[in-house]
Amino acid sequence: MKLTLAFSPCPNDTFIFDALVNKKIDTKGFEFEVVLADVETLNQDAIEQRVDISKISYGVFHKVMKDYLILNSGSALGSGVGPLLISKDNPETIIIENQLIAIPGENTTANFLFSTAYPNAKNKVFLRYNEIEEFVLSNKGLGVIIHENRFTYADKGMHRIIDLGDYWENKTQSPIPLGGIVMKRNIDNVIQREIDVLIKQSIEFAFSNYPMLADYVIKHAQEMSEDVMRSHIDLYVNDYSISLGKKGRSAIEKMLINYNLPLNESNIFVD
Repeated sequence: MKLTLAFSPCPNDTFIFDALVNKKIDTKGFEFEVVLADVETLNQDAIEQRVDISKISYGVFHKVMKDYLILNSGSALGSGVGPLLISKDNPETIIIENQLIAIPGENTTANFLFSTAYPNAKNKVFLRYNEIEEFVLSNKGLGVIIHENRFTYADKGMHRIIDLGDYWENKTQSPIPLGGIVMKRNIDNVIQREIDVLIKQSIEFAFSNYPMLADYVIKHAQEMSEDVMRSHIDLYVNDYSISLGKKGRSAIEKMLINYNLPLNESNIFVD
């Protein structure tokens, strides 16, 4: 059986899926047509139901939950992993609500978290995540950064205003749900479970060889140093990626409550 599988070229995603898509594990007869794209494109493709299995921002799940379920494996949750709001100038003198804010996509968890922390900051522009540092450096406004930019902004002379993940954790006493893997509801439940297990096995295979980096990770890492790649993986791939568990599922539900949705585990997660 062939399924479309979409994720980002970032090291955490290629680390997770390398063994699966390159058949370093037994894929049980499944074949995958891989789509690599930035997170906002992945979110939009899920809204339009373009792929069978996809990485998405948890900030968009309320828009796609009628068509997709969350898999237990492959998520990015944790502490100290949230998006950062940054500036070029001294952050102590900045009034956030008066600034133009660059956000890595309207449907991203980053936008959800920023809007939660600063509900009156309405002046936003949505850019691809790797364009935001330059936006800030060019004095166009503030920026919310994700992915590898967490490890590079300070070296370029920019300043952190707030860790939006810390804000969420302090508010909810839960890990921050950044992104997860979803699969179409109309695919047979047995197949959903099998894919869930395969993703878990793919992650376990990757960790069994870590800190060695697979060629697949390096190939798509956009000229990152190996140290930055490993920092990226260490930050976003953890026990929640192997299995959400009760705490991980609860954290996701706390985010979805903000959208006033009728929630129970059976209509959100693959059982």
